[in-house]
Amino acid sequence: MVTPAELDAADPIGFARERFILPEGVIYLDGNSLGALPRATPARLAAVIEREWGGDLITSWNRHDWIGAPARVGAKIAPLIGAAADEVIVADSVSVNLFKLLAGGLALRAQQDSGRRVILSEPGSFPTDLYMAQGLAAMGGAELRLASDIPAAIDGDTAVVLLSHVHYKSAAVHDLAAITAAAHARSALVLWDLSHSVGAIPVDLGGAGADMAVGCGYKYLNGGPGAPAFAFVARRHQAAFASPLSGWMGHAAPFAFTDDYAPATGIARLLCGTPPMLSLLALEIGAELIAEIGIDRLAAKSRALSNLFIAALAGAPGLQLASPTHTRGSHLAFRHPQAHAICQALIARGIIGDFRDPDIVRFGFAPAYLRFADVAAAAAVLVELLDTGGWDRPEFHARRAVT
Repeated sequence: MVTPAELDAADPIGFARERFILPEGVIYLDGNSLGALPRATPARLAAVIEREWGGDLITSWNRHDWIGAPARVGAKIAPLIGAAADEVIVADSVSVNLFKLLAGGLALRAQQDSGRRVILSEPGSFPTDLYMAQGLAAMGGAELRLASDIPAAIDGDTAVVLLSHVHYKSAAVHDLAAITAAAHARSALVLWDLSHSVGAIPVDLGGAGADMAVGCGYKYLNGGPGAPAFAFVARRHQAAFASPLSGWMGHAAPFAFTDDYAPATGIARLLCGTPPMLSLLALEIGAELIAEIGIDRLAAKSRALSNLFIAALAGAPGLQLASPTHTRGSHLAFRHPQAHAICQALIARGIIGDFRDPDIVRFGFAPAYLRFADVAAAAAVLVELLDTGGWDRPEFHARRAVT
């Protein structure tokens, strides 16, 4: 049997771990929530703060192309999701981009059929996706419907299908191409949330003929906490797409300072307010690094890491795999009645995963910096805790807002 050490020695992307800053004594299995810090990021931000902001001040918008950063970084993310460079832009948060794209998608469908006003999603989707759809519906002009069988539920009232490509809890993966085709067959659009996909598994929006997508920058793209998100609108929709948030950066001539709004051409009309330059430029480092490593190699290693973890936990008492055994994203979910306490006990031992109500302990396998030896060691500690009841201490049962 091949050992974890031998797997690490043969790892074709093992070099990438040294490109990240990771604390000693910690096995980090939560990169699906917040990616690790790229080693190049602190120096880049220091240069931006000291030289560009500190020295060049406002001239940096032109001198260092701050003004072009949303499109430039979007173009670097585009190949990771199978999109063209002019179909992706970095702006705002996932939540804000969901609102923009849902409202814009509803308006696009209304141009052909004013009766189409339904946003179709599934129960248990990522909460902010459902919350933004609920908020938009509460404003009037839209209705949110939930269905477990999405292709069967798409009908003549459906304007936009809203789905997470990879489910945030289970890591189950929707068939992006098949669902997009089913929606198009019924003249509906699809908005994909790629937050748990981008940088972890292959995505081909262009090949699927996708309409719209959003994704975050702080998970597998390692852009840092609160990193800006990205938005994708297929080129064929851009001329007719109208953003409901007509901020000045999305104007055709933002520095003309005219009273009336005129949208920029192309994907730039998805911009809204002034971009957060420090976090945006940090995201650029992370996106470049993930692109350099290569998404196919990352996905293959992710699969191998998670398979090793599953095998090492076979027979662990009380633990039930809640993720698909075949097609899945880059994290695993396990059910246990004491999932929260187990998660806290692991953190106390330097193994950071996370808990999701009511009974899920979740482990992310960010392949850019995780080693096979890390995964094997984490599994061994988890088995020990389950065998001995080492999780059953008062301090591990105390609930906190963030784990």
